[in-house]
Amino acid sequence: MSVFKKAMASAAIAATMFAAPVMAEEKVRIALVVKALGIGFFEAAAKGAEEAAAELGNVEIIYTGPTDTTAEGQIEVINALIAQNVDAIAISANDTDALVPALKKAMSRGITVISWDSGVAAEGRQMHLNPSSNPLIGNMIIKLAADHLPDGGNVALLSATTTSTNQNIWIEEMTKVMGNYPGINLVATVYGDDLADKSYREATGLMQSYPDLDAIIAPTSVGIVAAAQAVVDAGKLGEVNVTGLGLPSEMAGAIESGASQSFAIWNPIDLGYSATMLAYEISQNGASADAGATIPMGRMGSLTLDDKSEGAMADPFVYDASNIDAFKSIF
Repeated sequence: MSVFKKAMASAAIAATMFAAPVMAEEKVRIALVVKALGIGFFEAAAKGAEEAAAELGNVEIIYTGPTDTTAEGQIEVINALIAQNVDAIAISANDTDALVPALKKAMSRGITVISWDSGVAAEGRQMHLNPSSNPLIGNMIIKLAADHLPDGGNVALLSATTTSTNQNIWIEEMTKVMGNYPGINLVATVYGDDLADKSYREATGLMQSYPDLDAIIAPTSVGIVAAAQAVVDAGKLGEVNVTGLGLPSEMAGAIESGASQSFAIWNPIDLGYSATMLAYEISQNGASADAGATIPMGRMGSLTLDDKSEGAMADPFVYDASNIDAFKSIF
């Protein structure tokens, strides 16, 4: 080998030995802050967040929250995340207003802040993700009954209290779309006050007062379980279908017995996935969180924000015999 070639080879080796090391890509850290740890609904949301992180490829999910559902506990968590200088905080709030100062501090440090599931006052976040919307919920609860009554039928409502704001809004939205379901007749509305025993008695009374009743719609997780048990005890399986809004863990027995053909609630996996996607788009891709903006949510489509910078993810998710086993142990 010539002296020149030896020199060139030595230079190449030296360049290799002393070249600057290649740094690993720094991960985007998104904190999913829940009301409290150890709750199945939020653990399912964390699963969705991890699905989004895997899809994005450069995201680390920090799943965290207090041990009990207090604002004070969440404030401690938020302050710790600020100290860690995370890229984004997506929080399901224990208190609408109490978290605002801590979250404003986070935003002043350049941290993206969104709320999901349970909202924060507008000054404490950039946007809020609702699991669904009042019109979507109102339509869903009557659709669930109508889908199993192709020739029409008589339905009754078992609500929570007469003053329950969300229940009354959902019922109002339901009545607006009744015309889309010809042959479905609403014969009565009763109130169980979100008490299991009173809801059971009211459901029993409906079946006694209306022998031709085809369905009981309960837009309350307490009422729907009580109504399903009332149908079983009345020997009305196959005659009266109980539907509405409920939790898979509490309604699995009703689906198995046939007291309920189907019911709905938002899917927490999709909710955690969507919150993560939104936090990423705002913090990393410059997506606007202003009123009227549209933000991509991966497989969930996109979210359009209203004049309060809030948006609805999707229709409530329907649970029936085909999928109840996959969710009953989750929440």
